[in-house]
Amino acid sequence: MGTEAPSNKDYARSNSFEEKLAKQKAIDDWLPITSSRNAKWWYSAFHNVTAMVGAGVLSLPYAMSELGWGPGVVVLVLSWIITLYTLWQMVEMHEMVPGKRFDRYHELGQYAFGEKLGLYIVVPQQLIVEVGVCIVYMVTGGKSLKKFHDTVCSSCKQIKLTYFIMIFASVHFVLSHLPNFNSISGVSLAAAVMSLSYSTIAWGASVDKGVQPDVQYGYKAKTAAGTVFNFFSALGDVAFAYAGHNVVLEIQATIPSTPEKPSKGPMWRGVIVAYIVVALCYFPVALIGYWMFGNSVQDNILISLEKPAWLIGMANMFVVVHVIGSYQVLHQSKLLSYNLLVQILS
Repeated sequence: MGTEAPSNKDYARSNSFEEKLAKQKAIDDWLPITSSRNAKWWYSAFHNVTAMVGAGVLSLPYAMSELGWGPGVVVLVLSWIITLYTLWQMVEMHEMVPGKRFDRYHELGQYAFGEKLGLYIVVPQQLIVEVGVCIVYMVTGGKSLKKFHDTVCSSCKQIKLTYFIMIFASVHFVLSHLPNFNSISGVSLAAAVMSLSYSTIAWGASVDKGVQPDVQYGYKAKTAAGTVFNFFSALGDVAFAYAGHNVVLEIQATIPSTPEKPSKGPMWRGVIVAYIVVALCYFPVALIGYWMFGNSVQDNILISLEKPAWLIGMANMFVVVHVIGSYQVLHQSKLLSYNLLVQILS
């Protein structure tokens, strides 16, 4: 019996599939996240530290003052465990389909909900989160620059916060021209080191300052409604401090992968190191800061410290360097979300 020759429909289907693969490869080569897949496990470590640890760590003592000792410690520990577990889930899902890498969140959404619906569900939410966090980082960077200026030169003429935000933005005008994720590895490493540095300054200076006279650990709110409102506000502060998962897939996408050595191995190793650093940053700042200042602690513990001026100024400059790195890590992912949003609306 003879074999049936392939029909024109088979050829058309094959050509269409090859064209789709070629188009996807061209997109991957162009996108800053997937254009370079030669990252090492330690890239995962400091990228995750940079994405996770932010200026939100400085508000954790204030969150503790609204939660109290018992609930505060429980929330901090549970948040650390839960976010580590969910991050492990993301690492495992990156290559859960043989021969396929889910490099971006919308690809997981498309796999779960369909090609069109997945984009409509994931992309707008991801874009809102990324734009919102980048705005917060822009303002935080400007505020830290202003605090540095006011601390080291208290007799100088006051400059509006707007100008410091513009100075901070001008740095990103230059860094945004870097071609891919791996090209910002030096910036990300510096940011990770800075996060550990200013966290250490925060709790170290608190210990040096000592427990304040007449320190109180009760709730500040005078009414039950106010206490409940502050409690939920503190939960939001803790959630923001742990908000670093929105670029996990993109970080793993930069790591090479083969069937024998999948990317989840080095990625998970980097995550473990990153979460050890997170614990070293978060728990001492939150617990020691609250212990020393009680419910009178400011929403930024560096404000409560005030002196020595040179150390507080240095800590604020460390915050600036770290936020520069965090902004760039998020910015790489945000470019993709903009591109996908244009596709949805067009």
